[in-house]
Amino acid sequence: MARLIYIANLSLDGYTEDRDGKFDWTPPDEEGFKFITDLVRATGTHLYGRRMYQTMMVWETDPNLAAESALRRYFAETWQAADKLVYSRTLEAVSTRKTKLERNFDPEAIRQLKETVEHDLLIGGPELAAHAFRSGLIDECHLFFVPIIVGGGKPCLPANVRLDLELLEERRFGNGVVFLRYRTTQEKAT
Repeated sequence: MARLIYIANLSLDGYTEDRDGKFDWTPPDEEGFKFITDLVRATGTHLYGRRMYQTMMVWETDPNLAAESALRRYFAETWQAADKLVYSRTLEAVSTRKTKLERNFDPEAIRQLKETVEHDLLIGGPELAAHAFRSGLIDECHLFFVPIIVGGGKPCLPANVRLDLELLEERRFGNGVVFLRYRTTQEKAT
């Protein structure tokens, strides 16, 4: 059975965006970018909300990004190869290949998808991930702690969810970012 993996960059105080909605403090260095690309490459389907999809779709719609370096081309190819499910009630259409638009998040459909796909699934964006956490769907969290305190903004993890985690892996990057990989204990989600 495939795992649903939440991947996020966050500040040390737990935010994916600052109070102004900016996340320009999250770009990885070359070492981190390759590591993230390899993580993403291991997944076959990406689940996004509208905002995260619109942030990520540039990896297909803007060829200049891939032209910047071999590493960026590698990420663009990786992102384009994945199937994508975008959950939005306001987006009228998607503008990338291998992308399907869904109007509502259906936990049972995700459970069925996890049972039928070959590769793990990635979920990006804290709002969509909150639905998955509350539905007991998240199997792992891959968190990249950026050495900054932003003092408020969009929380990385949902409120009113209690979930035990088991540390599986940790890694420190030269720029001070720390990667922590956790397995969730679903039967203890409340």
